[in-house]
Amino acid sequence: MNSSLKYLDLALGKLRDLGLVPESPVHEAPIVALLNRITDLDEEKVVAIARTLNQASLFNEVVREQVSAMEIGTRYEDITNAFNSIRSDAKMMVDQVEDGKLSTWERIQNVWMKTTRGDIASRFNEIKDTYLEVAADSRDQIEREHTISNAYQDFRGALKESEILALDVLKKAEAKLEAAKGELDAAMRTVEAHEGDDRGSLAKLELARDEKLRAVQQEEERYQISKDLADNLSISYNTSEVVMARLKQITSAKERVYQQAISFFGTNESVLTALSASFTGLFGLHESTQTLEAMKEGVSKSLEDLAEIGGKVQEEALKAGYGPTIRVEAVKKLVDSVTNYQERSREIISEMRALSTKNAEEIRTAVEEGKQRLARLTQEAAALPVQHA
Repeated sequence: MNSSLKYLDLALGKLRDLGLVPESPVHEAPIVALLNRITDLDEEKVVAIARTLNQASLFNEVVREQVSAMEIGTRYEDITNAFNSIRSDAKMMVDQVEDGKLSTWERIQNVWMKTTRGDIASRFNEIKDTYLEVAADSRDQIEREHTISNAYQDFRGALKESEILALDVLKKAEAKLEAAKGELDAAMRTVEAHEGDDRGSLAKLELARDEKLRAVQQEEERYQISKDLADNLSISYNTSEVVMARLKQITSAKERVYQQAISFFGTNESVLTALSASFTGLFGLHESTQTLEAMKEGVSKSLEDLAEIGGKVQEEALKAGYGPTIRVEAVKKLVDSVTNYQERSREIISEMRALSTKNAEEIRTAVEEGKQRLARLTQEAAALPVQHA
């Protein structure tokens, strides 16, 4: 029993060293009330099991909270989005140059880009700052995961020792159950062997038998509680072993990624600086080029529009003034829809009438079969012999 408490104290001690155990007392777990019903089987062992299980919820909650590290994943996504925005804006510039035009929409896009995402240099600085934050937090999380993994191994040791204690309690519960069954069997034989007309004596024997039956029922309930406890502790220990193996794999992969990230940034920071300068210069060149192209294209288009707009506007006015109104295709489509609906409604009505008749017949048949079964059950119950106490 002492080994179980030792493993539990080791696990909780490691969490306390990290400041992860709250100072407020742990609320009693619901299973403690259930264990109180089998305490008299072996009070010392049941108390040790109860203490381990009472701390399980707190321990598991702390572990789940610490290994989640959801913020790291979000910030890595921020870095990805920042790089994507730089590349996307550069591609947009190329697309604007290819068609030789700078439309109003493209001008709006360029202004919106600078307003919402900032210039290229500032975005590269944000990438660097985010990376440094993630690297520091990543190192802290890896260290915490190693510590918690070790603490969880100690806690699993406490679970295993509790399983051993539970199996010992189960043996005692089984022995008490078998003993109670033996006493009940003896009491039943005494009642069956009674002879004579002394009903008072027979009633006393029957009372003794009923008391033994009640004792068997109580011992069977305690046996089932003990069995459930032993079985579920075994399941918990073996299942958590697989889960913790996966956690170790995740932590190992995270540590490898962290090491690679540190190496990459340490050797390629100059590349990021060069990229920042190059993209910034490229955007400036793009803006100057497009400004010149917009001025030339604007003057040319204005001259062309002045020559063409008068004829096009007059032509459209003549078409609108002398052209047809309602199209024949629209009227024909409405007529076809009305006719098709009338035809389909006849088919649906016929189908639904047949289905309704079939459904009513199936319900009648199901109800009749149920009545016949009920009648047979009633007949069989009436034929059973009456038993007297």
